[in-house]
Amino acid sequence: MSTDTTGTAARDEGPRPGDPADSPFVRACRRKPGPHTPVWFMRQAGRSLPEYRKIRANVAMLESCRRPELITEITLQPVRRHGVDAAILFSDIVVPVAAAGVALDIVPGTGPVVTDPVTTAADVERIRPITRDDVHYVDEAVRMLVGELGATPLIGFAGAPFTLASYLVEGGPSRNHTKTKALMYSDPDLWHALAGRLAEVALAFLKVQIDAGASAVQLFDSWAGALSEADYRRYVLPHSQAVLAGLADAGVPRIHFGVGTGELLTAMGEAGADVVGVDWRTPLDIATRRVGPQRAVQGNLDPCLLFAPWPVLEAEVRRVLAQGRAAPGHIFNLGHGVLPETDPDVLTRLVALVHELTARGNGRS
Repeated sequence: MSTDTTGTAARDEGPRPGDPADSPFVRACRRKPGPHTPVWFMRQAGRSLPEYRKIRANVAMLESCRRPELITEITLQPVRRHGVDAAILFSDIVVPVAAAGVALDIVPGTGPVVTDPVTTAADVERIRPITRDDVHYVDEAVRMLVGELGATPLIGFAGAPFTLASYLVEGGPSRNHTKTKALMYSDPDLWHALAGRLAEVALAFLKVQIDAGASAVQLFDSWAGALSEADYRRYVLPHSQAVLAGLADAGVPRIHFGVGTGELLTAMGEAGADVVGVDWRTPLDIATRRVGPQRAVQGNLDPCLLFAPWPVLEAEVRRVLAQGRAAPGHIFNLGHGVLPETDPDVLTRLVALVHELTARGNGRS
């Protein structure tokens, strides 16, 4: 894949043999048949792998996201071990926010903690636009990874405006998002200014990854499930649409994912992604009816099923695959991220099972 500054030149010529653009993963994103249903796992880069814990020892999370060699190695680890159909960049959704001038840290056992939460228009103004130079370490890591991965596609990602805004307003993780919702309801103009600024940051961050060679991108709206559909449409949808629309001509598939978003899937389908990720609460055939036939789906095995006896897990994998056949394209994944206590060998065995069950002539292909 080309790593030119536009990120589009080679894609305009169409995929070549061995090109990630013709991989099972990208084909499924494009709603095209492939040799098998592709599989990858959210949070596969790290968390459950002993080799990840070893290489991350004594390196703070935010610092690890700024070292190209470390990013590259951690991203490659699950590809080597599990044989997944796509790699996802090792990073964190607050990396571009920190690059935009927000003082924060990723605290072990807690998550992102913001030094001065956003409460005023002046706070929003201090969040500056970002350029490639601000996240040069991500640009460098993606270019390194593209060279290492060969035919395996790399997924870039960013946090969606609502989820990023929630961290900035709450000052850290929140169960009820009380301050976030209070700001939305009490000062809509300030809310939209904040969400709009974060949409610009997310879009710029994704463009850096695409220009460096990422084969697809995912927009994570981890906390959108805290909202009603009416609130989502009013306060969130326009800003997610802005990010995804800004990538319409980028030449790579766009994935949109949130947790607890079963009642939001119709609206999320309207945000403009090519693929909608579905958590474990909504069966994929139902999700497909909600997001519409022009979009592929991704998901959606409950991460806790990885701790179940193998016969139980296998039965649930078969169920997810069967329900996924209702969609014009299906990428097998978990309904959320890999839990840290997960046995890596189960993930490896799961990848092999999905490939075996869906090999051409046996499954959807």
